[in-house]
Order: sequence, then C-alpha cells, then structure tokens
Amino acid sequence: EIDFSTMDLIFNKPEEKIPSVNLPPEYICLGKKGLPPAANEAVSYLWSRGLSRRDILYYKIGFCLTGKYKKRIIIPSFDDEGACNYFTARSYNGNWLTYKNPPVSKNIIFNDLLINWDEPITLVEGPFDSIKVNNSIPILGSTLKETTKLFKKIVEKQNKVFIGLDDDALSKSIKIITSLLEYGLDVYKINTSNIEDLGSLTKTEAEILKQSASQVNLQSIFNIYWSMNEL
Repeated sequence: EIDFSTMDLIFNKPEEKIPSVNLPPEYICLGKKGLPPAANEAVSYLWSRGLSRRDILYYKIGFCLTGKYKKRIIIPSFDDEGACNYFTARSYNGNWLTYKNPPVSKNIIFNDLLINWDEPITLVEGPFDSIKVNNSIPILGSTLKETTKLFKKIVEKQNKVFIGLDDDALSKSIKIITSLLEYGLDVYKINTSNIEDLGSLTKTEAEILKQSASQVNLQSIFNIYWSMNEL
C-alpha cells in the first residue's frame, strides 16, 4: 500500500536548481571532420566498445587531448531544454582512474533531451550501457533515491520501467525495484548475470535480453533477497 502522505512530502519539495555545466575547454567532438591524428586512439577505443559514427554524432561524444581530462572520452548530458547538465570523462588509455567526472551535482536526468517519456524507460548504470539500450537512462552508479529528479519524473511520467544494472549491484537493484514497486509501477528486471554489462553487448543483443526481462513484484524480490542471504 502506498503512503500518499510520504509521496506528497517528496513530490512537493522544491526542485534543486542545477546550473548549466560547461564542457572542458579542450573538448573536441569526435564527430567533426578534420580531426587531428591523435584522435585515432580515442576513435579506436569507441570502435572497440561497439559504437558507430552515428552514435558519436547523436550523443556528441568527444575527447580531450590535454588539460584536466587529458586522454578521456567525454559524453555530455543535456537536460530537457538542451542545456548541458553533466558529462562523463572515461579514460581510453588505461589510466588507473577510469572515470574522472566533474565536481557537480549528479541529481540530474542524464540526456533527458533524448528520452521519450511516452515509452517504457530502462535504467542502466553508465552512459556506455545507455548507448546500447533504447530509451534508457544511466543513473551514474547503482543507487537511485526517491528524492532525485530522475525518480520523481519516472513516477510522474511512466508506469513501466526496466532495470538493467550490472549483476554485481544486485542488492542495490533490489532497493531501486522495491522503491518503484511501492509507487505502483510495473517493474521488469533484465537478467545481466551472464554478461559483463549491457555496454558489452551489441544493440541487437541488448534488445533481445531486454525483451526477455521478467516482471517482478515484492514477493519475487523477497525470494531473490532470501536466496542471496543463503549463499
């Protein structure tokens, strides 16, 4: 049973104002012509991840050759009005620090501009996962609180959600699923137990896996949790 008094407290709370984020001054879009030869390493990395030129153009994926985000793939995020509200910076040359993201709030909806809220939403961990799964949103980690912009908009706009977090984040997936179920949403869990992550698949493979997702309820979540604690 949904506690509507709690819902009112959450959904009537004033929204956090997220200022626009500037992309690094060294950012170069990898979709442009006349790239320097040094861009080849970054492009090769994206090819190795199964991305296409269309993906690069569509998501405005770029890189930095110098500066704070040197030798990192930049994937920008745009809010529903087209303003940049975040970006991820992923190393492509084996740097020990895989991600070096900007020191700004993560309480955003990553690439809200590209989401069709009339269709079911899929929640994934990172941008590379999102590129492989249609109409998906990376939660930039493996947690999603009820007070976030993303959680609120899902509850307000869409009643069918797929969860596609990595299998090593199963306990956190359960928390997200439970929260969504408590708000009356239909939730489907994508089985990621036999793959590295959704980003390691082709788009076709990811769609096939998504279509085989199982609808979950509080009883099935309890069963999963119980089996985890028996291991």
